[in-house]
Amino acid sequence: MTGKKKSAQASVEAMYRVFTVPEAPESTLSRIDQNISRNLAGFLQEHIVAVERDLSDVEKDFSDYSIPEKPVFVSEQAQFLLDKLVANSVHTASPAFIGHMTSALPYFMLPLSKIMIALNQNLVKTETSKAFTPMERQVLGMIHRLVYQEDGAFYRKWMHDPRYALGAMCSGGTVANLTALWVARNRAFPAEGSFRGLHQEGLFRALKYYGYEGAAIVVSRRGHYSLRKAADVLGLGRESLIPVDTDDENRINTDALRDKCLELQRQKIKVMAICGVAGTTETGNIDPLDAMADIAREFGAHFHVDAAWGGPTLFSRSYKHLLRGIEKADSVTFDAHKQLYVPMGVGLVVFRDPSLASAVEHHAQYIIRKGSRDLGSTTLEGSRPGMSMLIHSGLKILAREGYEILIDQGIDKAKTFAEMIEAEPDFELVTRPELNILTYRYCPENVQEALAIADPLQAEKLNTCLNRITKFIQKTQRERGKAFVSRTRLEPARYFNFPCIVFRVVLANPLTTKEILADILAEQRELSREEGIEDEISILHQMADAVLKQATPNARQA
Repeated sequence: MTGKKKSAQASVEAMYRVFTVPEAPESTLSRIDQNISRNLAGFLQEHIVAVERDLSDVEKDFSDYSIPEKPVFVSEQAQFLLDKLVANSVHTASPAFIGHMTSALPYFMLPLSKIMIALNQNLVKTETSKAFTPMERQVLGMIHRLVYQEDGAFYRKWMHDPRYALGAMCSGGTVANLTALWVARNRAFPAEGSFRGLHQEGLFRALKYYGYEGAAIVVSRRGHYSLRKAADVLGLGRESLIPVDTDDENRINTDALRDKCLELQRQKIKVMAICGVAGTTETGNIDPLDAMADIAREFGAHFHVDAAWGGPTLFSRSYKHLLRGIEKADSVTFDAHKQLYVPMGVGLVVFRDPSLASAVEHHAQYIIRKGSRDLGSTTLEGSRPGMSMLIHSGLKILAREGYEILIDQGIDKAKTFAEMIEAEPDFELVTRPELNILTYRYCPENVQEALAIADPLQAEKLNTCLNRITKFIQKTQRERGKAFVSRTRLEPARYFNFPCIVFRVVLANPLTTKEILADILAEQRELSREEGIEDEISILHQMADAVLKQATPNARQA
């Protein structure tokens, strides 16, 4: 026995083996599959958010830039992935991971995903998808009905009609928003007379023919950055995404929206689309969709609602009224990998009118031929996996009642956490939850009292100091790995619109408990007492005391 390690060899026989389904349950691949399943189950049961290991250290495991000449065994690669990838991944399913819109998944999604991967269907055309095509159309129909509530006759007529599409499946909300605005752009400059349409002749000729100086997409300042990407990709330019001020509740100011549309009209700029937001990324607020729909109709603009986050609120009988007016939208974006609890990455856009998608229809002789049932004719992406199977499974296994429970729990939990924050003298609730997102920060009681009476300069100094403290606490808590909240920057009106860094919390994980939330606050309070921030804390208290002391004589004189 030499003890020499056996090495993998590349050969015709070896290539045949790796493409063959293992026959015996005790085969090497079957054992590897079982080992991976056990390892992942253990990982998912852990409540730690992330192992405390610097990313630059992790990069060393992935520093080789040469493709290997010789193969390795599957078992060797599997062990590498478990040791170096899984062990250093973020535990987004942890109930203490409450900082982003990524949450735990229903466990049934893991075994069902194997069906999708094993079948490897390509939804661009029926020749590579067969039954997946009508399933995807059914999923689009189900979500369409959730939004628009048409009767059965409508869906019997349109859902499987190959000449129309109720929506488009996408890899996520970004592509869904882009698809909706792509439709809006092409519809804004249709074929007429000698002009063959923007989709044929381009934006420059379209503007010239219709007598416009430009085209614009109008959205609140809280609109998602994907809309800016869309303006760029569609040839309008990022400056053509026109932001409108919001009110104190982070919702678009409809008077300002109408004024902005009138201003653009005077400048001979076509208001191509108005975008409402149902669940802003930073604060979870919902625009007044009903009023926005009326304004869009007034200016002949496509009305799109980005409901990537808040769309599933429609499952809740208690809270769906918050989205009143969404049924008037020409198009609506959903992100299935958010509150439909489906793996990354799948989103979709639904169209109120089944004919809208024809504005971006395209064909080729070797694929997606005119008149075929191929879904690729109205999607931006070509080859796509059958992710609709997982949405379909969620809608069937969880059903409306299950999703209602998840939505209601998340919103109620956010309200509970807001009450917990307000009960703590050293924390300040910055934005109250409308859905299941809220923001807050560590802010000692005497500092809150000082901010309440501070002039703009005093408030700026106090908030600048608080920004450094908030950033320190958030980064340190993330690095310790027991819990995670994200941070963002808001401009609260009560602080003269000065940019304030705040903690941002997303409560979508049904496994997050009140006790876990209390522990997160306790850890943040402890972090505020650490040596690395004590000088900043001392300065903060000194400034607050000075503001309060200055106000006391004034109060006596009054």
